[in-house]
Parts: sequence; structure tokens; C-alpha cells
Amino acid sequence: QVQLVESGGGLVQAGGSLRLSCAASGNLFGIETMGWYRQAPGKQRELVATISGGTTTYVDSVKGRFTISRDNAKNTMTLQMNSLKPEDTAVYYCNAARWGMNLWGKGTLVTVSS
Repeated sequence: QVQLVESGGGLVQAGGSLRLSCAASGNLFGIETMGWYRQAPGKQRELVATISGGTTTYVDSVKGRFTISRDNAKNTMTLQMNSLKPEDTAVYYCNAARWGMNLWGKGTLVTVSS
């Protein structure tokens, strides 16, 4: 069983920065792609960024502002978020994909005030 635990959310002013972390534990065999999703109030969950090996992808709205990274030795993944905007306000979820299945953390709330 895999557990994903997010941390690092909070309240920040527009233009500020936050660093989200995801700690993975359990049987991590077969997990290649990990990512961050977010869900704003009243909206569908959307993909923010993914990392697989040395390859990263980002949704257009965060390109140049967010950076995803992964430390396989520590089983952690981070999302450095800079130049935050009010529209980045959402619950951010850690995701791991394995054998066609999606594994999720419980999420961490990021609130960006204007």
C-alpha cells in the first residue's frame, strides 16, 4: 500500500512563494510518474505538473513560475511555486501513477490573497 502525504500549503500574498512537499511511503515499486494536481472551489481537478525520470511537464498557466522536482532517495516530491496569483488558490494533491492506477494524497490548501 502506498501513502502520499502533502505538506507546505498555507496563506500567501500574491507575488509570494510556497514550497509544497509530498512524502511517499509504502510499496513504491512500479511508480514512475508523479505529479501535482489542484482543485479550485467549484472547478474540476486539473493537472499542474508531472515528473517522470528527468522529464517534467507543466500546465501553461504555471510555466515559468512553478518547478517540480523529485528525490527518489528520500521518496519525496516537491513543487516550488513562485509569483503566486490569486487564481492559484486551490487544494493541491500529490499523485502517483502505477500500472494504470492513480494514487492520491489528501491534499494541502494553498490560498493566495490579492
